[in-house]
Amino acid sequence: MAATDASANAGPRVVLGVSGGIAAYKACELLRLLTESGHDVTVVPTPAALRFVGEATWAALSGKPVHTEVWDDAHDVPHVRLGQQADLVMVAPATADVLARAAHGMTDDLLASVLLTARCPVVFAPAMHTEMWQHPATQANVATLRERGAIVIEPAAGRLTGADSGPGRLPEPAEIFAVARRVLARGVAGLTDDLRGRRIVVSAGGTREPLDPVRFLGNRSSGRQGYALAATAVARGGEVTVVSANVTLPDPAGAKIVRVGDAEELRAAVLDAAADADVVVMAAAVADFRPAEISTSKLKKSAGPPPPIDLVENPDVLAELGRSRRRGQVLVGFAAETDDVLANARAKLEAKGVDILVVNRVGAGVGFEVQENAATILQPAVDPVDVPLGPKTALADRILDLVVARLAAQTGRSDDR
Repeated sequence: MAATDASANAGPRVVLGVSGGIAAYKACELLRLLTESGHDVTVVPTPAALRFVGEATWAALSGKPVHTEVWDDAHDVPHVRLGQQADLVMVAPATADVLARAAHGMTDDLLASVLLTARCPVVFAPAMHTEMWQHPATQANVATLRERGAIVIEPAAGRLTGADSGPGRLPEPAEIFAVARRVLARGVAGLTDDLRGRRIVVSAGGTREPLDPVRFLGNRSSGRQGYALAATAVARGGEVTVVSANVTLPDPAGAKIVRVGDAEELRAAVLDAAADADVVVMAAAVADFRPAEISTSKLKKSAGPPPPIDLVENPDVLAELGRSRRRGQVLVGFAAETDDVLANARAKLEAKGVDILVVNRVGAGVGFEVQENAATILQPAVDPVDVPLGPKTALADRILDLVVARLAAQTGRSDDR
């Protein structure tokens, strides 16, 4: 990463390149997230980008002058200095044109020059129409940039300009911001494509077991940890399927989403997706019980005490995966505990047949419905790994580090045979 001569109080230096796509307006929110979290951001829009969002907006949001031309402040040589002094260069949105010029080393504007002089991590967040993203020329340019060490985020799928819809949508600013934080924390070496070619299934959220047409038995899971795992796996090159149970978060860009409601639906979707998966991560909170009967009409209050609700056990999806998984598949489970945490977790590790068990002591500020998480990670015949309280993306990276190590070890054993 490039050295910085900023003052001790200054945050990491980020150059935010903005290219000329309709999604340029979303970069305003990304800029706000960066500056409000203490990053020192210099915005470098292309001339085309200024047709969508004006220079005054970028200056007001960044609190700094906006660099638009190679000739601005020529005595400071900005086309060289900005790239040399940055800790991170991020282009959002990155149009097909910018990806092409970056891949071919062209320097016909200030942003292109910054990309060519940068010696820090470079992240591209593409946004364009589906046909442009899927065109062989764009895919070849993306492959070239990735081979050179750049990080190219997979675009999201959804509504594009006009009535069009499909892959090519700019990921949500919060997702891009999470990538920026992860890159600054780990560097390019920590964000390799070590899951390239691997199929990963992640369950996320919490199941809801209906009582009647209005009510259900549920839990507090928001799906944040599962979605953080999915986004991190995509960033590391994985082909990711998310079985999403009642999650209201933006979909992780680049992942396939399968939506489910109750435990039976989740079981069917996970078993189907896991059939040819290399990794299965059961991060969803699956209800242990469901009502024995579901009322077809809303249950009403009565003069006497409410009628009891008879419960039956739901299938144990994690244990079923442990029994039926194919050879070489890595299985990760989660355990939310409140009492005798490690004793209960070790018993679950042995009983479920998992390779990795992530243990949460749930409570105020940890686990459910919060942005951060802390955990202890258990593996058979290995010392526990304690992960301190921090962003859920940090825990996701630590889990996937262990997954990658297990995949490599299994590959080695297969080669020996």
